[in-house]
Amino acid sequence: MRRANLNSWLLAAPLTGVLVVFLILPILLIVAVSFWSSNEFSFYPDFQFGNYEYLFGSAVAWKVFGLTFMMTVIVWALTLVIGFTIAFFLAFHVRTQKWQMALFLLTTIPFWTSNIIRMISWIPLLGKNGLMNQTLIGAGIINEPIQWLLYSSFSVCLAFVHLYTLFMVVPIFNTMMRIDKSLIEAARDSGASGFQILTNVIIPLSKPGIMIGSVFVIALVMSDFVTTRFMSGSQLANVGRLISNDIGLLQYPSAAATAVVLLITVLLMIGAMLRLVDIRKEL
Repeated sequence: MRRANLNSWLLAAPLTGVLVVFLILPILLIVAVSFWSSNEFSFYPDFQFGNYEYLFGSAVAWKVFGLTFMMTVIVWALTLVIGFTIAFFLAFHVRTQKWQMALFLLTTIPFWTSNIIRMISWIPLLGKNGLMNQTLIGAGIINEPIQWLLYSSFSVCLAFVHLYTLFMVVPIFNTMMRIDKSLIEAARDSGASGFQILTNVIIPLSKPGIMIGSVFVIALVMSDFVTTRFMSGSQLANVGRLISNDIGLLQYPSAAATAVVLLITVLLMIGAMLRLVDIRKEL
């Protein structure tokens, strides 16, 4: 028994070492730096709560956190609806596994290019003189270009949905493919309608995939500042941009404090979701 336990610890030691060096230690260092002091030219070790007091006492920071949370909820809801619909279609309406894999790979085509290129591709479509406005004007629906299509919260959320929907499709599709089709046939033979089968069979059995996809989307959207910068024309800011701006100004303690608060916020959101379902069944 002791030898078996020793072998288990030895097998886990390499991965544990990697996690400690590349995950736990950096996070601990960020937490430590968040209590340091800084001036206009440098930062130095200290233990004070000034960075957190400034962050929680700043109306701008609260506004940025609120905007980040709002966009995260919107993007999560849209990616969930779109991702669930695509996964449902692939899993239950495409009959052959060959076509399922072919159509699933088709959804990955946008990931063959970089995020920057995919974001920039929206500009000719949504711009003031873009294809969307020109089409609406030509059809007589509007008389002048719509200004909020680009460089606004709308364009930022649209880009997020475009970038991260696949992270919702993959785990949901993987979960749906594991659902025993005989359960659906039994429900149908018992007189259940299509909506009842969806709400009472498919959605409950798809919860682990939904939770995994939600974790990916929330974590990515909360921390992504490049998309917000490009698609808002630098007119909007999220928490990631606050951190980026502080780093650019060499205010590392302030950036670290914001990063710690962001990490805690994301962990609380994910923890609340994981209480609804045990995703360890999927891992």
